[in-house]
Amino acid sequence: MTALVLGHKNPDTDSIVAALAAANLYKGRGIDVKAVAQGAPAPETEFVLKKFNLSAPEIVSSVAGNDVYLVDYSDLAQAPEDFSKAKLLGIIDHHKLGDVTSDSPVECWIQPVGCSNTVIKIMHDFYGVAIDKNLAGAMLCAILSDTVLFKSPTCTDADKKAASELAAIAGITDMQALGMDMFKAKSCLDGASPRDLIFRDFKDFNMSGKKIGIGQLELISLEMVTPELKAALKAELDAVKNEGRHSAILVLTDIMKEGSELMLSSDDAATVISALKADSNMWMPGVMSRKKQVVPPLEQTFKA
Repeated sequence: MTALVLGHKNPDTDSIVAALAAANLYKGRGIDVKAVAQGAPAPETEFVLKKFNLSAPEIVSSVAGNDVYLVDYSDLAQAPEDFSKAKLLGIIDHHKLGDVTSDSPVECWIQPVGCSNTVIKIMHDFYGVAIDKNLAGAMLCAILSDTVLFKSPTCTDADKKAASELAAIAGITDMQALGMDMFKAKSCLDGASPRDLIFRDFKDFNMSGKKIGIGQLELISLEMVTPELKAALKAELDAVKNEGRHSAILVLTDIMKEGSELMLSSDDAATVISALKADSNMWMPGVMSRKKQVVPPLEQTFKA
């Protein structure tokens, strides 16, 4: 049986490229797999795939009856609805350990680094599996994206090392220029509805029984968000919250200013604002990472 290599819902560049890169790794080890995804590539990911002549993974909504390797997550909330009917074989991730379980031992590589593709690069080295030029370029882009050009507090020396080695394989001499081209693509708002923008990079979390949805929209400048668009985003965020969530949060990240603006719709807005230490203008200076700077303080607050 061909096993599926699958990233999380509302896939970002790391999730899509991690599926492709992990599939390369497993195939290099003689394991029959194929990369799949739970959604279409976002604009940044489309840019990366086109630049390095790679095809987007097949989109799937069901994994029942399949063997599955997870990349870039281990939370049930980010898995297909019928995940319990699949057989979990392995996890590659850089987030906290989630709540997926298995009925037999699994191969887990979970490291506290800035990007899943950093872990996958380490695994390629460990198993002696080659990475071709185009895949190396895409993996580099995933690292640049997840670490926000190495500015994110999640970035580690391991990410920088992996990026440097992948750049050498891909023949990339200017990582900053590549990253800026990528973020320009990521910042594209043309033709996207408010809901599309909220769900471009959106994850649900179970925080002490409360369903908290958190989206992040990374832009070259928040000046791109007009008052009209902001009003539309707030109205849509209210609708997202009313779909069974305690809170719906959108983190608007200004890549150049290295901070984020908080938008939310919540049953307890004051608690969320306090946990994230947003100022009177809902600005969170230095906040670049949902994984490290948004999710942990919220989880700690809702545990109390």
